[in-house]
Amino acid sequence: MALRTPCTRLPKPALSSLPSSTACSSPSASFREHSSLPSSWHLSRQCRSMATVLPPVTQSSTSRNGPTAMVFMNMGGPQTLPEVGPFLSRLFADADLIPLGRLQNYLGPLISRRRTPKIQNQYAAIGGGSPIKKWSEYQSSEMCKILDERCPESAPHKPYVAFRYADPLTEEMYQKLLDDGFGKQGRAVAFTQYPQYSCSTTGSSLNELWKWRIRLEGKEPEGGGVKWSVIDRWPVHPGLVEAFAQNIEAQLVTYPEEVRKDVVLLFSAHSLPMSVVNRGDTYPSEVAATVHAVMTRLNFSNPYRLCWQSQVGPSAWLGAQTSDTVLAYVRKGHKDLILIPIAFTSDHIETLFELDQEVIHEAHQEGGTGVKRAESLNGSATFIRALADVAEKHLGSGEVCSRQMGIRCQGCKSERCLEQKRFFMNTERDVKEVIR
Repeated sequence: MALRTPCTRLPKPALSSLPSSTACSSPSASFREHSSLPSSWHLSRQCRSMATVLPPVTQSSTSRNGPTAMVFMNMGGPQTLPEVGPFLSRLFADADLIPLGRLQNYLGPLISRRRTPKIQNQYAAIGGGSPIKKWSEYQSSEMCKILDERCPESAPHKPYVAFRYADPLTEEMYQKLLDDGFGKQGRAVAFTQYPQYSCSTTGSSLNELWKWRIRLEGKEPEGGGVKWSVIDRWPVHPGLVEAFAQNIEAQLVTYPEEVRKDVVLLFSAHSLPMSVVNRGDTYPSEVAATVHAVMTRLNFSNPYRLCWQSQVGPSAWLGAQTSDTVLAYVRKGHKDLILIPIAFTSDHIETLFELDQEVIHEAHQEGGTGVKRAESLNGSATFIRALADVAEKHLGSGEVCSRQMGIRCQGCKSERCLEQKRFFMNTERDVKEVIR
């Protein structure tokens, strides 16, 4: 039976009743600090500047409700060529990401072994490994520095990274949390780095997190256990939209002014098997929402399309495929195109190899010399401020997850999904106790 009870907002005291030194400051438009802002915003900034400012709690000190673990969840990637095989083995064993039916345990290892040499060559072509760990650690660390200043009540904010298929794996992160003392009712936030929710990405990471919680802490852990809440999606956050828009604008100005308005913007996201889409997964609509928000920010200055990349295997996947789309437009005479990786928060093999060395290379061979790619978010200060804004709002909300997480896909029959949702939503009371 589907779980239909939505997450509810927990009661919290009004900010006016809290001392200025303890209230978590309201998320601001800091990600647009170089853009024009309404006069009311500047007035509120002036008012806040007249308040008494107390020193923030830092990583070397602890507040009444701190520390808080901020866990970045993502797919991950092999750091070296020998790690490619184990990475692919875990990836093809995950039925949430690549459903292979009853033969998953047989076909998964077979496919991963056959693909390993090819994928090793691809990683060799981008420097011998994925940069996703480097960027995840940088982004989480910089975000936590901002949170320590904005939210002293929950400081210090400790950055952790949990990858689904590569080191540091979820179980490694969870054991580190326990070693660091969070097993005694410490607060931890599972922060997905997939802005758009899918059962195959964020859902799979949460399933894995729930599994290792049971294995390492048990159903009723001594000391109370880690108190989890989840940031499970943020597809249209203004800071995320601004970061994408800035990178698109930076690439647009590299074209001659007379052709700039005709450059086609191709938003590219990782595809999904149609079996997942037809089950009711919200990913396609949330990706489309991000695209629309970015184009709204750009005042719909250019023609645009959404396409999908990284199809694996012969089964039907969500299309149109990015590679096919680019070649089709080049052959139709649209030789100036910008590829925008709209569902990724940093570079990895899908951007550095698939887009840069396959799709763009093929387009150039067909005469599409104006095909380029917008930079990934990586170390963007705008993006990191957006991460802090998302986290800050979550920390002060008293919510354990979004309302959307409380309802399963229409065609979902996964008992694991049901139990995982029940676990995280039942932590609502525990989170309230932690943030009191």
